[in-house]
Amino acid sequence: MDEKMINALNSQVNAELYSSYLYLSMESYFESEDMGGFGNWMRVQAQEELAHAMKIYDFIIQRGAKVTLTRIDSPPTEWKSPVNVFEHVYSHEQKVTELINQLVNLAISLGDHATNNFLQWFVSEQVEEEESSGTVLKKVKMANESLNALLMLDNELSQRVYNPPTTKTNI
Repeated sequence: MDEKMINALNSQVNAELYSSYLYLSMESYFESEDMGGFGNWMRVQAQEELAHAMKIYDFIIQRGAKVTLTRIDSPPTEWKSPVNVFEHVYSHEQKVTELINQLVNLAISLGDHATNNFLQWFVSEQVEEEESSGTVLKKVKMANESLNALLMLDNELSQRVYNPPTTKTNI
């Protein structure tokens, strides 16, 4: 694998780990506000992001390259409101989509068909991530002025369950 691709994939491992860290911070915020359902949604999101990091980690190793882990930046720890949190989530997922698209573009430019094929899973995953966070953002905005609606949404979000993807790749 080309050194540029290896470096870019290692950078994405860091970005996915940061995402997991960010969602854990958001979970902590919601738990401190006694909004356990919202916290549950964030914990599941954190688990998904960690699995994404490991999927890329395993792919790098499978291709015979070395994973290089770097420092993970500290995420924010405070937000103004549930709406503010989910605006951040949605914006963050859009940023991750851009990062994935940049990886795909690099793989294509390098003629790295195996990596391009591998990354297509992430392209599809980001469509789901943006849809999921966008849907919750819309619901939080609708419920924002009503304590009863926020409590109902909190209950709905408590039902989310983590379904791990297969982390090992078989190309």
